[in-house]
Amino acid sequence: MAPDESAVNAMHQPSAEKRPVEAIIAMSIAKRAIWVAPILMTVFWFTSGVAGAVAAGGGVAIVVANFLIGGWVLSLAAAVSLTLYHAAALVGFFIRLGLITLTMLLVVNVVDIDRMALGMSAIVSYFILLSLEAVAVVRRAER
Repeated sequence: MAPDESAVNAMHQPSAEKRPVEAIIAMSIAKRAIWVAPILMTVFWFTSGVAGAVAAGGGVAIVVANFLIGGWVLSLAAAVSLTLYHAAALVGFFIRLGLITLTMLLVVNVVDIDRMALGMSAIVSYFILLSLEAVAVVRRAER
């Protein structure tokens, strides 16, 4: 059975959506980080002192930058074609995880920072922010 010609052509057309939805979601995640970062910084301040709090703030900042870059890239790709959007989503995810790892390795080798607080805050904030955004989308709190 041959694929429908209009469906094939639609996959290569830019998105009809004029709002950069992915960038809006990334900004929503960044806004939630305003609440998550102080909590993580307080936890690591109690466990590791000021160095832990600073490292936790850095971990959250790295994750937020990752989400913002991802939203920006996906918004640009959606404006070009659905195929590019899918490629950007799949390949971009692995590239951004690599960038997180590379950034963290660079930071710990250049600056004397609490590695445990940096790593744990990055992992925890990534999952918390992603979960909070998923719940907001499911509940349709974000329009």
